[in-house]
Amino acid sequence: MEVIAFLVPLALLLGLFGLLGFLWSLKNGQYDDLEGAAWRAISDDDEIPTTEGREPSAAHRHGV
Repeated sequence: MEVIAFLVPLALLLGLFGLLGFLWSLKNGQYDDLEGAAWRAISDDDEIPTTEGREPSAAHRHGV
């Protein structure tokens, strides 16, 4: 039972740190653009530019 005297204040302190971290993130605008972050996660940024009428080099075809 003595361990409860240690664990309860520790749990309250950790909860307070979590709350303060959440409030800090709200204040600094971490949740302002939720939709933009969702679109960036699914966007395809690694498209390979192609030149029409030309065949890719041998090194490009073999992944070198």
